[in-house]
Amino acid sequence: MPRKLLKYKNYDIQAVTTVAGLDSATPRRNANIVAWVMATDMGGHVLAIALYKVDYTIELVRESGLLNVNLLATDQINLVRKFGQQSGRERDKLKRVPMQLDERGCPYLTEAIGYAQCRVLHSTDAGDHELFVCQVEKQVVLNSDKSVLTYALLREKKAVRG
Repeated sequence: MPRKLLKYKNYDIQAVTTVAGLDSATPRRNANIVAWVMATDMGGHVLAIALYKVDYTIELVRESGLLNVNLLATDQINLVRKFGQQSGRERDKLKRVPMQLDERGCPYLTEAIGYAQCRVLHSTDAGDHELFVCQVEKQVVLNSDKSVLTYALLREKKAVRG
């Protein structure tokens, strides 16, 4: 049977990290795998990010309007299962993951290629996802010598179906 057309696209794999409840004694942080991130202006100052509606991460992003888009490296393939196939409602998905907090208190992954610090401008319904349009406040390259984790590599390593 022929594959669907969009299965031929080779998406970069990112992790969205976020925080909410910074004004409380116990801020809530989470991370999630995303493949659908796209710059929507020529200068890379605005990103569109699709988040799955049932995930805990989307609740935190809606509440705080803060997130970081971490461009994952090939040596971070283990994060796909941890961030993409487990819920952050029941466990701390960032536990034992090398990370730091930016000046806003939002986590970023120190072993990623880098991250884009974002603030939500608005969102819209996008089927089973919600599309967040975000202002990029800062871009930080952490590990320029690493290679980008892609959907094709995930398929090759059988880390995803399809």
